[in-house]
Amino acid sequence: MSRYAHLAYTPNVREVQHEQGSGTAGGRRLLEPADRPDPLTGNEAAFIAGLDGFLLASVGETGWPYIQHRGGPPGFLHVVDEHTVAFADVRGNRQYITTGNLRGDDRVALFLLDHARTARLKMYGHATTHDPEQAPELAERLRSPSTDGRVERLVVIAVEGYDWNCPKHITPRFSERELAEALAPTRERLALLEELERENEELEQENAALRKELQALRGES
Repeated sequence: MSRYAHLAYTPNVREVQHEQGSGTAGGRRLLEPADRPDPLTGNEAAFIAGLDGFLLASVGETGWPYIQHRGGPPGFLHVVDEHTVAFADVRGNRQYITTGNLRGDDRVALFLLDHARTARLKMYGHATTHDPEQAPELAERLRSPSTDGRVERLVVIAVEGYDWNCPKHITPRFSERELAEALAPTRERLALLEELERENEELEQENAALRKELQALRGES
C-alpha cells in the first residue's frame, strides 16, 4: 500500500471514511505496512516537468499551516531522482515564512495542479534548504530552467509519498504560453490567407490596369 495513504489516513480520517462508507474503497485498504517512500515514475516526472507553478505547505511553531505559491518556467521544479524534487528559490516578498517554518519542522506538502489537462498531484515530503555557494553542483543542475531573480537558496524535497487526485471540478484554464502554442497553427494559416488576399488584390489591380490599357488601345485603333 502507498506511503502517502499511510501518512494521510490518520485514525481520525479513517473513522470518518468508515462513517461515510468509503473506508474500504480502493487504495484506502491499509492491509500492509508502507515503510518506504513512494518512488516517482516517469509519469510523475513528465507531469512535474510541464508545470509552471505549485503550492507548498509548511507548518510553524504555532501549529498553523502556511501555503505559498511557487512559480517559474515549465520544469523549474526539477525531478532529481525517483525520490527527490528540488528548485532554486529566488527572492520574493522577504517574509521568509516557509523558510522559517522549515527550521522547526521539515515536513511539507505540495499541491501540483495542471488546469489545462485537468490533473492534480498531491505530495508529502521532507524539505531542506542549501546555500547555492556551498552546493555548486546542485545549483548548476537547478539553474535552468529556473525562476527569474536572485537565487537565495536551493530547496530539496525528499518525497515520502504522493497520490493522484480526482480531476473532478477542475476548471480547464490555459496560460498565455499554452494558448500561444495551441493557436500557432491557426495564426500561421490566417497570416497565409492575409498574404494570399494581398496578392489577389494586387493581381486585380494589375488586371484592371491592363484592361484600361487594352480599352485605350482599342479606342485608338
